[in-house]
Parts: sequence; C-alpha cells; structure tokens
Amino acid sequence: QLHLVESGGGLVQPGGSLRLSCLISGSIDSPYAVAWFRQVPGKEREGVSCISGTGIQTFYTDSVKGRFTISRNDGNNTVDLQMDNLQPEDTGIYLCVADKLQYSLCVKWDPRPGATWGQGTQVTVSS
Repeated sequence: QLHLVESGGGLVQPGGSLRLSCLISGSIDSPYAVAWFRQVPGKEREGVSCISGTGIQTFYTDSVKGRFTISRNDGNNTVDLQMDNLQPEDTGIYLCVADKLQYSLCVKWDPRPGATWGQGTQVTVSS
C-alpha cells in the first residue's frame, strides 16, 4: 500500500513560482503514474499534470502548459511540480495521486477508486 505526502505550498504573488513535492512511500512494487490535481471550493477537482511510471511521458491541462513542469526522481521517490508565472486562478488545494493505470489517470483525468491520494497542500496566489 502506498502513502503520499505533499509539501511546498504557500502564498505567492501573481507571476511568482512555487515547487510542490509529492513524497511516495510504502509498497512500490511496480511503476505508478502520478498526477497532480487541484481542488477549489465549489468546483470539481481538476487534473493539472501527470507523469508516467517511467517518467518518459508527461501530461498537462491546457491552462498550465508552458508554466508548469512535472518531474519524478525515483531515487528519492518524489514527484515534483514546478509552477512558474502563477496566477490567481491557480489557487487551490493541490493533491497528488498515484495509480498503476496511466490512461485513466493521465489521459482521462479520472483516477480509479483504488488510486492512492495524498492530503493536499494549499497554494494561494494573491497580491
């Protein structure tokens, strides 16, 4: 069973940057795709970025392309999300999620019920 812990959130002004990290621990017996979602009160949870189990393929929702970069370091068991040129609409709770099925997670942005979620980290973009 996996355990995910997010870190790196905070308050930043528009145009600023943050780097989120998702630390993965537990029974890592095979490659997992890992995605970042964000949750805003009153809105559906939105997939932001995803990376394949091998780290070769990356996926981004249109609103963050060119500003966010996802990467994974299997030596440290982390998946990071570098967020540049942040805007107020990027505000939300960012959660990482891991699943063995890459297609449902990274293409459909629809994690299976058995996917593992972290608790989230708050990102606030405000002047």
